[in-house]
This record gives sequence, C-alpha cells and structure tokens, in this order.
Amino acid sequence: MLHALIFDFDGLILDTETPLIDSFADVHASHGVAFDRSALIYSVGRADYAHDPWHGFSPHTDRVALEIERRARKDALLMQQPILPGVVPLLDGARECGMRVGLASNSEHTWVEPHLVRLGLRDRFEFLACRGDAPSPKPEPDLYKLVLARFGLRGHEAIAFEDSHAGTLAAKRANLWVVAVPNPSTAHHDLSPADLQLGSLAEVTLDQLVERFGPRHG
Repeated sequence: MLHALIFDFDGLILDTETPLIDSFADVHASHGVAFDRSALIYSVGRADYAHDPWHGFSPHTDRVALEIERRARKDALLMQQPILPGVVPLLDGARECGMRVGLASNSEHTWVEPHLVRLGLRDRFEFLACRGDAPSPKPEPDLYKLVLARFGLRGHEAIAFEDSHAGTLAAKRANLWVVAVPNPSTAHHDLSPADLQLGSLAEVTLDQLVERFGPRHG
C-alpha cells in the first residue's frame, strides 16, 4: 500500500535553477561578456562536472564583486517564481487521505526551509531530509532511506517526485516509485530509471498515481 509522498525541492517544488542561470546571463550581459548558457545548464545537478561560469571574464576581474551582483539578481528573480504546477493539488490530496509527506533534498535546511515558509508550504511536510542529514547526497539513496526510516516504511510504500538524473537514481536505489518531471535546466538529464515521466505534475492526480502504483493507506 502507498503511505507517503516524498518530494525533491529545487526544480520540483520551486524553480530555483532558472533564476540561477538567468542571473549569470544578466551579469554577463551587463558587462558585455558572452555567456555560455548551455555549459552552465549542463552542470546543473552534476557533481561530476566542473564548470567555471566566469571563465569568459578577464583573469583580473573582481570575482567577488561579480558574485555580489549575481546573487542580488538571482534573489530578485527567485522571489518572482511561483510554486510549480501540480505540487499543491498533490499535497492537498495527501492531506485529505491521510498520506504522510516528506522531502528529500541535496540542498541544506537553511536554503529549503525559508523558501517553504515563504511559500506557505512548511506545515505540509512532516519531515525534511536535507544535505548533511544523511551520509551521502543523491544519487546515493541515503536521504530517501532516512525519510522512509522516519516514517517506518519500505520503499515501495512511497512515491518520490524528482526532476533530475541524480534524484531519480537516488529514489530508485531506495526502491521508491518515482515520478520524474524535468524542468528547463534538467531537460537534458536521463530520467529513464523513473517509473513515470511527465511534463508537469499538473498532468496527473493523486488518484491516478494510486491507481498506477497501488492502493493508498486509508
């Protein structure tokens, strides 16, 4: 039986990655420097790929000043981002039928929790597993296993929602059902390990997921 839903955060609940990339693009444009957008997009969610986003600037450029400028721009762009489509209806459905809701993120609590509070979603999540809470980040399964252990569940009793290759692998390695929803920054990722791939979470209801993956608790 299905007892829980476990969500990723960045790129799944909130598109934090497009503002990141756009902030680099804006700073490059303001200084008249060409920006390699595709290289930065490729680096998103990949711990095995080193990329210097400032490589187009002179080696004498003050990178600290560039970062200050970029962060201010990113913060402004991020505040304009809405909760991604389909997230709230799934959370509503879980609340209505008594399913437990957790979160597994490679980001730190200090990043995830303030955004959840700002978006009015913090109280929807019973437990958050973030970077540093488990031995290894995604694509290792440790964060998902931590949530499952907290809930007293086995993998096939929960559905994970992910947007990246690393996240999808982590959830599958923990034996969860996985629904993958790529965003503009992860559209190039291999999400084939997922059990279901969608263009948006708004394309599916909780009832449809239950019908596909098994009866829910209650």
